[in-house]
Amino acid sequence: MNGGDDVVAAPAGPPSPLEWKFSQVFGERTAGEEVQEVDIISAIEFDKSGDHLATGDRGGRVVLFERTDTKDHGESRRDSERMDYSISRHPEFRYKTEFQSHEPEFDYLKSLEIEEKINKIRWCQIANGALFLLSTNDKTIKFWKVQEKKVKKIAEMNVDPSKTMGNGSIASSSNVINPKPSLENGRYPDSDRSFNYLSSDFSFPPGGIPSLRLPVVSSHETSLVARCRRVYAHAHDYHINSISNNSDGETFISADDLRINLWNLEISSQSFNIVDVKPANMEDLTEVITSAEFHPTHCNTLAYSSSKGSIRLIDLRQSALCDSHAKLFEEQEAPGSRSFFTEIIASISDIKFGKDGRYILSRDYMTLKLWDINMDSGPVATYQVHEYLRPKLCDLYENDSIFDKFECCLSGDGLRVATGSYSNLFRVFGCSPGSTEATTLEASKNPMRRQVPTPSRPSRSLGNSLTRVVRRGAENPGVDANGNSFDFTTKLLHLAWHPSENSIACAAANSLYMYYA
Repeated sequence: MNGGDDVVAAPAGPPSPLEWKFSQVFGERTAGEEVQEVDIISAIEFDKSGDHLATGDRGGRVVLFERTDTKDHGESRRDSERMDYSISRHPEFRYKTEFQSHEPEFDYLKSLEIEEKINKIRWCQIANGALFLLSTNDKTIKFWKVQEKKVKKIAEMNVDPSKTMGNGSIASSSNVINPKPSLENGRYPDSDRSFNYLSSDFSFPPGGIPSLRLPVVSSHETSLVARCRRVYAHAHDYHINSISNNSDGETFISADDLRINLWNLEISSQSFNIVDVKPANMEDLTEVITSAEFHPTHCNTLAYSSSKGSIRLIDLRQSALCDSHAKLFEEQEAPGSRSFFTEIIASISDIKFGKDGRYILSRDYMTLKLWDINMDSGPVATYQVHEYLRPKLCDLYENDSIFDKFECCLSGDGLRVATGSYSNLFRVFGCSPGSTEATTLEASKNPMRRQVPTPSRPSRSLGNSLTRVVRRGAENPGVDANGNSFDFTTKLLHLAWHPSENSIACAAANSLYMYYA
């Protein structure tokens, strides 16, 4: 799908463009409803199976959703596929639970407020039917366990159900055996002593009790309980921008502007600093770390990106402190293309490994780039996300929108990539050889409503970069040369692709939209 026209691919060519359809929305806003700052979604993540989805918001809450379309049928999805049973259903999710992950804090030593906003969520391995996940704000990482607990209730007592008290409580067995009017403290009006059915005065009636019911504990209902298992704190002087699980299932990394730390999930009291780009003199600082991620299968390899538009691949086997990289991926600046904004828009806001670990996808302000880890001379593909904004870079700088950090994602089969833009738009590009797929979708119930033409302008090269903090802003909606309106206040920063199906979840302010193809 490109500009609303159907494109039929040649039989031996790249796959046909996908036709995206609306699936679900959670937290949909009514017309004119004002969005509360704390409700704005700040993180989205599918688990490895794709059966669970987690979102985090600026209020420090984590909301979990579970897939329902596969649970409605007796056989599993894998069994169905083995039987050549084509699944026409699209992924459907329902609300599962939510919990307060982080609270606002105050650092008294630095006189600094630490906001509760969830920066990243990462799923860990499921064990014994319990879900595990990591969540982080600017300073503190937490390890959560979410488990179904059975609610135990006493279903039957050794009384006749007809002999219950008026307030619904069960009458004591003494009332069944000897139904005399009683006073408080178990006293009987015709006796000065308390009646105790366990005393020697207790006697069964002749013939015994016709129906003796013993207490039976039943657990029909279950409730979800989220418990914080560990807190990984006091390891970052700067804001945490990334966390990433290792494929070994035991360790994870956390990255801030200047350092990357390696943690063991079982040990919260210490971490190992594996990357440190802080110069001896902070005035010599020229770049910061913007994103970091472990290789999906090689537990010794990880990549991190910088504000200079470069990606470094490091090998933990080389040394304890990985200041020297194994590979460096960057695109050389084209002669004569440098401008005041070149360094700012070169900063990479997000990187993601493909499922097989062969490719790395990076997002800078204007483009998506696909890198082959075996080829460090330059990206294998560059996709223009919103080239029509290039003449507006001055306005974007004035209202701080140029510092917005957009995320990116790859499909499970590696054939497509996606990222967000302004006006709640997001783009899907085909990345197989020969593919011209470049779809623009809007985060609404009618995703194909607004189409932005793909300009034929060649990609601009990246160069050196300034070090800037993430800022939020946006004041002026406007129109591009084609008359399409764009609104800098509505930006689609966060999205995730289902690990095994063509389904995308994306956040538009406080609403979670889901689409399938």
